[in-house]
Amino acid sequence: MKRYSEIKAGVVGVGFIGVAHVEALRRIGVQVVGVVGSSPERAQAKADAADLPTVYPTIEALAADSSIDVIHIASPNNVHYDQVLACLSAGKHVVCEKPLAVTSAQSAELVEAAQAAGVVNAVCFNLRFYAHVLQSRSMAQSGQLGTVNFVTGAYLQDWLLKDTDWNWRLVPEEAGELRAVADIGSHWLDLVRFMTGQDIVEVMADLHTFVPVRRHPAGPVETFAAAGDEADLVEESMSSDDAASIMLRFASGAQGLAAISQISAGRKNSISFEIDGSDSSVAWQSENPESLFIGHRGRPNELLNRDPSLVDAEVAPHIGYPGGHVEGYPDTFRALFKAVYADVAKGAPSSHPNYPTFADGHDALLVTDAVARSAAERRWVSVDRQTSIANVDRQESIAEIDR
Repeated sequence: MKRYSEIKAGVVGVGFIGVAHVEALRRIGVQVVGVVGSSPERAQAKADAADLPTVYPTIEALAADSSIDVIHIASPNNVHYDQVLACLSAGKHVVCEKPLAVTSAQSAELVEAAQAAGVVNAVCFNLRFYAHVLQSRSMAQSGQLGTVNFVTGAYLQDWLLKDTDWNWRLVPEEAGELRAVADIGSHWLDLVRFMTGQDIVEVMADLHTFVPVRRHPAGPVETFAAAGDEADLVEESMSSDDAASIMLRFASGAQGLAAISQISAGRKNSISFEIDGSDSSVAWQSENPESLFIGHRGRPNELLNRDPSLVDAEVAPHIGYPGGHVEGYPDTFRALFKAVYADVAKGAPSSHPNYPTFADGHDALLVTDAVARSAAERRWVSVDRQTSIANVDRQESIAEIDR
């Protein structure tokens, strides 16, 4: 079995998320030996500014390097499918940003291709690895909350509030037809499925486009970047969702309600959820990640601090620092990659991976497919899992954790 320091990785994409991948990999001791950008020139400029490693001219050149074990895909959505296939064909382990592909038909193919290749495959639903998300999952699935009845929450941002805010995610040809739902809504929907252990089986969705016309520079704009000089902006009509209201039904009979928005002023990256059980509830908010609210009917409520000595035993190994030493968004990548690379070190995926796999990425696309169909048809729509992959092991437990 390899040590992490002996594993070599490459990263495709040098924007905000690509750099986050590089930083997290360095934290766990993995060698990041190369990056690929949309062009060698842009990649080199970003590499110089962000202290990134060697720039490869193409993903084909990166995948052809026999010294590289793992490739991370952090590029625009529309190229995930082709890039993942190229990496799998080269026998590389693959970590892909969500969405796994633009369509569920493509994601189904990628699940099968990864199985056939026998390689470690993961989708970057990193938010699962907040300590109190893991604690909420443990409490919900061990019966500490009783029967889960109602799941509510939101994922709110404000970086696309103004009509001059722009990014490739606003271009359907690059991001897909859904925007806020595909980008951040998929994270929230995956979280509640992960925590409850229950598939989402029906949805009722209403999508909202509150900024019908946007003005943007002719060139690319990085995620979360401010708009530039307004003198030479191009006007463009918008059709993708700025926000969404989604009602949910789970396989267990539980109900859910989600608000998704990228136009909520003051909300930079606000993830919240509440899981209401027949005995107790839990609630959490990402902009105050250290505390988990635990609600009771007949006794005082509790606030549980993020502390490895206080959380459930299966959660503690994912926490990197003692209580009182704040952990947040970057730490979710560290914890996710630590779990993924435990299998990379062994050379193959375990029978029950404790990280989100391509199968989880495929399921997320099936749910967002239903969201889009529900909004278009203005009715409840069932999630069509007839296109699910047979004999695919989805995540079953977080109990077996590499320390």
